Amino acid sequence: MKTIVILMDSLNRHYLPAYGNAWVRTPNMDRLAARSCVFDNHYVGSAPCMPARHDLLTGRVDFLERGWSPVQPFDCTLPYLLGKHGVFSHMTTDHYHYFHLGGENYHAAFSSWELIRGQEHDVWESNLGPTEEREHYGDDDAQYEKNRRRFHGEEEFPSPKTLRHAANWVEQHHGDDNWFLLIDSFDPHEPFDYPDEAAVYPDDYHDKLFYWPQYAGSGQAPAAAMEHIRKRYATLVTMSDRWLGRLLDVLDAHHLWEDTMVILTTDHGHMLGEKGFYAKNYMPCYNEIYRIPLMISLPGMTKGTRHPALTQNIDLMPTILEFFGIDQRECWHPLHGASLLPLLRGEREKSHDAVIYGVYGRQVNVCDGRYTYFRSAVRADNQPLNFYTAMPSTICHYWDYDHVSDVSKIEAGPFLSYTQYPVFKLSNTITKFANASQNFESRYEVVSQNLLFDLEKDPAQEHPLEDAALEKVMCRKLAETMALCDSPVEQYIRLGLECPGGRT
Repeated sequence: MKTIVILMDSLNRHYLPAYGNAWVRTPNMDRLAARSCVFDNHYVGSAPCMPARHDLLTGRVDFLERGWSPVQPFDCTLPYLLGKHGVFSHMTTDHYHYFHLGGENYHAAFSSWELIRGQEHDVWESNLGPTEEREHYGDDDAQYEKNRRRFHGEEEFPSPKTLRHAANWVEQHHGDDNWFLLIDSFDPHEPFDYPDEAAVYPDDYHDKLFYWPQYAGSGQAPAAAMEHIRKRYATLVTMSDRWLGRLLDVLDAHHLWEDTMVILTTDHGHMLGEKGFYAKNYMPCYNEIYRIPLMISLPGMTKGTRHPALTQNIDLMPTILEFFGIDQRECWHPLHGASLLPLLRGEREKSHDAVIYGVYGRQVNVCDGRYTYFRSAVRADNQPLNFYTAMPSTICHYWDYDHVSDVSKIEAGPFLSYTQYPVFKLSNTITKFANASQNFESRYEVVSQNLLFDLEKDPAQEHPLEDAALEKVMCRKLAETMALCDSPVEQYIRLGLECPGGRT
């Protein structure tokens, strides 16, 4: 048996024909959907990039106890358990965060791995000397511009190289058995860059360079530039789809659909002007980012189906374990996810009554399928809030003297309910992330209120409800689902929720 997981970073499901888009061209994703179960209510757990990968590789929701961080020494990971049972695991990726500070140990449990260099801020080319300043809207970056000089033609851009390497790896190992392949493609994450010949959508934009929107609102560029950036994003989706086709061709050529489970999903979406927002992290957790695509093709599937159940990427680890006949109880910590195979076999109608999702330290959000509810902190100082980690690094830096105002206030001990492993406990009052999108200074300008939406009547989440009785019900569902996800007790206090079971 074999499994392939294709993770395309920042893939907004509203740009996919499989989810109703009428103008973006993705013939190969459509091809996969035609022989897959397409899940209509699939959600992120933890965001953004590395927290989402932690969810996928450990089967656990991570954002209630930490933000962007390495794999922890007490984590039982999917590739570790597969290897223990003789299943070879390989990762091919151009997602450079696996190899920068804050992304340690994710790749280390794989049997083998391949890193394709050059995406975004990847420190590939030595960034010495001045770079010519270019007129632009949004962002531009000297490191990426130096990296980009090494891309000569579409096939040399990192994500096409990643998908081509994956196709070649499957071609080489199609006759082998018991392997797991993770294809982690950085595109269509920003920057929305590609060679001129890859452009496929009519665009008469002739203003300043605009290929990298800031984590900000629509005021960063004129309206024409905003339409241009949406076409650039769509072009990157289509370019990624084209190279995905190489992989699907290999599966066809060797009849691998007969013994291979193929999964396509993302870590989160990306807002492209919806409700006036661009990018992610700083705005409320709208469905453009948190309701994501999922397609699963089981061996022998030839006809596409759809499923309405609530699912999350934490469900992929138990799904893959069951597919390989591995008991998830071998994990030394409980999994928050549930195998999706019973849904696919028609043995069960749902896996979750509700799902929670969010970014560390911001709103905690719950969806029960009909309603979504965004719950904010009840205190203006966003307290109490602690970051728990046994690995003292985070996005692009250590928890060092530059990012902790008073190291004497760091505590250490077995503070987490599901493990006796000692961790560092860092109060949010003494920490500062080097990456501005992870910080909380401007948090209450945008994310300071509780929001309740009826997805049946208001699928675009444009008309918040005011219903105290329903809000109380959703608070209960939120607290109960947080408990299922081993939430630290202070999160209930921060959010003004009653802690289930009377924990203190």
